[in-house]
Parts: sequence; C-alpha cells; structure tokens
Amino acid sequence: MKENIERWLGTLFGLIFVGLSLVIAVETALRKLFNVSLQGADELGGYALAIGATIAFSMALLGRNHIRVDVFYDHFPSPVKTLLNWLSALSLACFAGLLAWLAWFVIQDSRNYQSVAQTPWATPLVYPQSIWLVGLMLFGLLAVAVALYASYLLFTGRSAQLNAMLHPRSTREELKEELDDLQVRSVAPQAGQVVVSQAGVA
Repeated sequence: MKENIERWLGTLFGLIFVGLSLVIAVETALRKLFNVSLQGADELGGYALAIGATIAFSMALLGRNHIRVDVFYDHFPSPVKTLLNWLSALSLACFAGLLAWLAWFVIQDSRNYQSVAQTPWATPLVYPQSIWLVGLMLFGLLAVAVALYASYLLFTGRSAQLNAMLHPRSTREELKEELDDLQVRSVAPQAGQVVVSQAGVA
C-alpha cells in the first residue's frame, strides 16, 4: 500500500510540473512569435510550488527523507533509539497537524476579506489555497497514521520493527538506493537495444 501511495503522489507531483512547463513553453512561444502574453504563468508557478511542496512533504514522510539530526543517534543504546524514533514520528504528526490547522485559518481570512491574487487574473485566493489545504491535510493524515502505528509497535514491544521503519536513513542506505536505481536505468536501455536488434533481424 505504501508503494501505491508513493507512486500516485509521485505521478501527481510530476503531472503538476509537466503541466506548468507546458504553460511556460506556450507563454514563451506566444511572447516571441506574436508579442502576446497569457499573463498567468508566474501565478500558476506559485500555486504549483505551494501545492507541489505539500505532496513532497508526504513523499518525504513515506520515504524517510525528512531531515533528522543524527550525529549522536548511532552512539545511543537501542532503547534510546526506539524512544527517539517514536518521538520523531509523534512530533512530525503534531507539526503536520499544526500546519493544516493554521492553513485553515488562512483560508478563512481569504474568504472573509475576499482576497484575490495581485495578478491580471485576480484569482480568488480561496481556490488555490483550498487545494493547498488538501495537500497539507493529506500530509497530516499520513503523519498521524505513521505515529499511531509507531505507538502500537512501541507499546506492543516491537521495538526492532519500529526502529526498522523509522530510523534515520544512513549514508549506506542512500548509496544503495542510488546504485539500485542506476542499475535499473542501465538495464532498461540494454533491453530496448535487444528488442530493436531482434526486430532488425526479423
């Protein structure tokens, strides 16, 4: 299930910025060829960055990519590591909930004051901010789910499983992930070349 969520989030993240790049390309071509501007590429870029960031928060949570200061972590005994890992999940869940809660008040202010973007489009800010809030709420729900599961593992004595799920990623892990990814990318072109050569022989 975790892999499916990561795949969907990654696809959505990619689509947002592919769409933005297409808008920028059209904007550039129109300015160059016809001296016409859509006058909204900058505005859309800001929305894409804000919404994409919330998706990145969730992806970083699932991939254990949020930064943790682990200078002394490896020198602590296992029970202390377990406690720190549990506290990290708990504190991140609280922080994610705080972000969503504050974002809700931002949207209420935008609605009450009928705030609009300071651009030619004058977009009512409540619309992009609502999508931004959905992204923060998703991050909050995932963070709370991780914290609850970590609490379940802690209080049922499954410290090893908790540590395996939440411990900071080591340099060795990051290197192994990069090497595995490089191997997958290097195998794909070779497979394509084999298919092409077979087709040529046929």
